[in-house]
Amino acid sequence: MKLVFASDIHGSAYYARMLPEIDRREAPERIVLLGDLLYHGPRNDLPAEYNPKEVISILNGMKERFLCVRGNCDAEVDQMVLEFPILADYCILYECGHMIFATHGHNFNKEKMPPLHTGDILLHGHTHIPAWEPLPGGTTYLNPGSVSIPKQNSAHSYMTLKDGVFQWKTLEGESYHQWEIFE
Repeated sequence: MKLVFASDIHGSAYYARMLPEIDRREAPERIVLLGDLLYHGPRNDLPAEYNPKEVISILNGMKERFLCVRGNCDAEVDQMVLEFPILADYCILYECGHMIFATHGHNFNKEKMPPLHTGDILLHGHTHIPAWEPLPGGTTYLNPGSVSIPKQNSAHSYMTLKDGVFQWKTLEGESYHQWEIFE
């Protein structure tokens, strides 16, 4: 199975328009959206072509492609206009016998860990910074970075998972890092 992980669109129609192309190019079973879909939030500058209404149209046009978790900028009113569920705080995925705890990162993160076991993976967005980091207790923290508002000079990015291999990619599809569950 192949998955794409994308986070922190923040209402950018410019970057949301790239999701259908990423979907065609990567051909995943699902795209996992890690929250902060429609609004930029008070700590972020407006992203390129900020237009939540257009983002709604783009995302609803792909609604059968998504699994989604709620970000700190997502609200019940967003669920009223989006045609797929967005208000779960996390989702649990399994790959090669390892649990992946996928969340946005504002409730569960490296400082406030969910209940994980050795070999489990904490995967979240929220920081807008790509990451692959071993944690105490034999767990790993992964972050795909941000689709629209990357921070710390990182690329506009997403992440794929296939056969136990995570790849961080620019929005153009160029891989710039890889991590295997088996490492």
